[in-house]
Amino acid sequence: MNKVQIKQKHCKTLTALVLAAVLSGCSTPPPQNTSDLCEIFRENRSWYKAATAASDKWGMPIALPMSIMYQESSFKHNARPPMRWFLGVIPYGRGSSAYGYSQAKTVTWDEYVKETNRFWASRNNFADAIDFMGWYIDKTHRLNKVSKWDGYHQYLNYHEGWGGYRRGSYNKKAWLLGVARRVDDRAKIYGAQLQKCEKELQRGWLRRLLFG
Repeated sequence: MNKVQIKQKHCKTLTALVLAAVLSGCSTPPPQNTSDLCEIFRENRSWYKAATAASDKWGMPIALPMSIMYQESSFKHNARPPMRWFLGVIPYGRGSSAYGYSQAKTVTWDEYVKETNRFWASRNNFADAIDFMGWYIDKTHRLNKVSKWDGYHQYLNYHEGWGGYRRGSYNKKAWLLGVARRVDDRAKIYGAQLQKCEKELQRGWLRRLLFG
């Protein structure tokens, strides 16, 4: 095998590796332990980096969108509402267009893409999804004056939409109030967990290799 053939082989191998990395980034399996934010980020270090970037950009605590994401998709990249069936045998569509990690509906996602000029963003990409959630939390704060640390009312906005929240649509949904409370409680737990491991997560791969 001459030098040109060796170079071509290496280029093909590198291309295959890059493609595999891109594809795996879009289809990362859900974390094994979703009850511990430290374990979630230890398993997916790139998620911590993306969550930190979104937090810095939108001024929100990392724990809140992670708690909402747990509730909405259980961290599944291709999550979507279940199919509805007529008479139990004929499918006639899903309950909404919600999709991906954040369960963003198509109309809301398109609004996010337009306002942020992120036309390449994808709902099944974690970094894009958590940036979308940061944008939504920030806009909830601006439109409805809800604190970015108020998981309860932030989730009600997330579920009902900004207009629905202002109309108080959630008041007729006792089950939703319970879910919002669980989201807020989980965000507080996630936040306390992150305080204990964030310095570790901030260390680069070389320091982790050398010092554990």
